[in-house]
Amino acid sequence: MHMPNIPKTLLALIAVIALSALPLLPAMAQESVNIRPDLPSVTVQTPQGPVTIARNPDTSAKLEGDWARISRPCPPFCIQPISPAEGVRTIGELEVLEILQDPEAVLVDSRTLKWHAGGTIPGAVSIPWSEIADRLDELGCEPDFDGWDCTNARRVALFCNGMWCGQSPTAIRAMIAAGYPADRISYYRGGMQDWRILGLTVVPGQ
Repeated sequence: MHMPNIPKTLLALIAVIALSALPLLPAMAQESVNIRPDLPSVTVQTPQGPVTIARNPDTSAKLEGDWARISRPCPPFCIQPISPAEGVRTIGELEVLEILQDPEAVLVDSRTLKWHAGGTIPGAVSIPWSEIADRLDELGCEPDFDGWDCTNARRVALFCNGMWCGQSPTAIRAMIAAGYPADRISYYRGGMQDWRILGLTVVPGQ
């Protein structure tokens, strides 16, 4: 079989190009953007039906609009402590997903209705921070002569707009003052800011 007479310099150049492209092959093959290496998505039940939570597969996606802002006036938008009250557990996204899959637990969006309507975590229940102390019956407490009997309080997690938002910390302190056990409350400090940074699914609030 006759082979064309290719100059050695050209063959060397082709070899260099081919070798330089090898490191790109694993990256090209690894296109998925999972939640964890073994967890591509999570499906949660909502009043509107099942919703699949996943990360945005576009690795070039960036935050836009208000969520891209790095500075806000304080007050009122001050950096929040890791824990808003003694006994309250601070959690991250993986724990939020666990709560969403627990039929006995409740994820509470404690932001004002306007913020909630602009986008929330699938499966979250809207109870604004200013109303929560009067709506503990929705979280397993029962009214009594002294206020609330929270013996059967449900496991709850509250979030708002992120580490610069005081709505959920204020709501948590109000719940505890009304008798809700602190050890039944979790605080998702990252809130919508971190949820969106990670490209996780957001749905319109109902």
